[in-house]
Amino acid sequence: MLNKVMIANRGEIAIRIMRACKEFGIATVAVYSDADKHALFVKYADEKYNIGPGPASQSYLNKEKIIDAALKSNTEGIHPGYGFMAENADFAELCHKNGIEFIGPPVSAMKLMGSKIDSKQSMIDAGVHVVPGVTEAISDHERAKDIAQDIGYPVMLKASAGGGGIGIQMVENEKKIEKALATVRQLAKNSFGDDSVFIEKFIKDPRHIEFQIIGDKKGHIIHCYERECSVQRRHQKLVEETPSCALTPELRKEMGEQALLVAKTAGYYNAGTCEFMFKDGDYYFLEMNTRLQVEHPITEAITGVDLAREQLRIASGFELEYDQEDIQPRGHAIECRVNAEDPLDNFTPAPGKITRYAEPSGPGIRIDSGVYQGFTIPPFYDSMIAKLIIWAEDRPRAIERTKRALWEFQIGGVRHNIPFHQVVMNNEQWISGKYDTSFIPRHKILDQVVEYVKKMKGQSLTPRTAAAMAAVQAVIIATNSLKQRK
Repeated sequence: MLNKVMIANRGEIAIRIMRACKEFGIATVAVYSDADKHALFVKYADEKYNIGPGPASQSYLNKEKIIDAALKSNTEGIHPGYGFMAENADFAELCHKNGIEFIGPPVSAMKLMGSKIDSKQSMIDAGVHVVPGVTEAISDHERAKDIAQDIGYPVMLKASAGGGGIGIQMVENEKKIEKALATVRQLAKNSFGDDSVFIEKFIKDPRHIEFQIIGDKKGHIIHCYERECSVQRRHQKLVEETPSCALTPELRKEMGEQALLVAKTAGYYNAGTCEFMFKDGDYYFLEMNTRLQVEHPITEAITGVDLAREQLRIASGFELEYDQEDIQPRGHAIECRVNAEDPLDNFTPAPGKITRYAEPSGPGIRIDSGVYQGFTIPPFYDSMIAKLIIWAEDRPRAIERTKRALWEFQIGGVRHNIPFHQVVMNNEQWISGKYDTSFIPRHKILDQVVEYVKKMKGQSLTPRTAAAMAAVQAVIIATNSLKQRK
């Protein structure tokens, strides 16, 4: 087993990995920027090293500074978390060159999946269901027009090296394709240093379903079933749940096998996620995220598999603890990403000092967070405050429990998106389970949130009042649940 691990990340994910290390008796090392000097993950670590100023380009994205800190601390392994260096094959190679275990997939798999063009062609050759399109980089708009005409409008222009919803644009007709191609190529070059763009069919209003896979270095790979990630804003996931309401047992089995085929084709090990688009009973492989995902806790909630623990074991050379038949999902789980955002200003990030912070608690509630009362959220990074993870015996009870937990959550000093989650959880379409990636604009969820916030503005709750409201809400939920069972 590794003796010392550095987490080349920050916030709640750094604490998540450190907790897994602590349970193994593995010493932990934090790297942090000036802006994170007083962050919770820095306090939690056994050792800590400052790697530069607040901007990520000068700290968390500086490969050399991270490796230098790892060598100074005699770190044996580096866990990249998600974001920053998590899918950077060059960083993984640099770790290996310096005798440090990269706690993630092999470099070859990262490079393959880092190129959407190369990975798509590999999957086509392997027999994986992919979105109709072409596997060539497009730079000429006339060629783009010909391909789009063959595929049929609307089409999607996508950066080959893209991620996080960046470098994606839908084109409805031939008149718009020239300008769109130039825009996406420039964005891809600025964001990823690679202006390669390809074209595929635009699947209107699909559901976004992903399968968690994990494998060891001996070639033993399993999946831990799916997560539904269709509640999105600007291609960014906001609410996830598992299992998906859309899948039959037969489709679930078939898509799980496709996810394993993707992983085996890539020569994959450690944790990863195969993403699919799903529409009217048909599914298409979209891409593979070669890292642990933000929403991994809901998979842990229904399967009992500690994914971070398995990552550490696999990186240490151990075989996977589970066979496929050992993974038997139970119950239903929901994750809400609680971010510091201003609903009254188009949900722009709203960093600042947290003056009040109290987390919900009770059966089936897990909070992954990297903040505390008095902490100042820096302006340089993702504005996540916490992940609210809910488990219950079935979906209706999971929704009820989520509503109660959202009522209990107290955050003061910064704007946040809890009102968004409250609106979603009370939306009839969400409750029915019949939703897709157009859910937010179709039901004007953001407008509803703005109205809700305006209505509540000035009605600041004291802890006692909030607790009383939560108690009333719990009674209402229990009463409604009883009626449903009858």
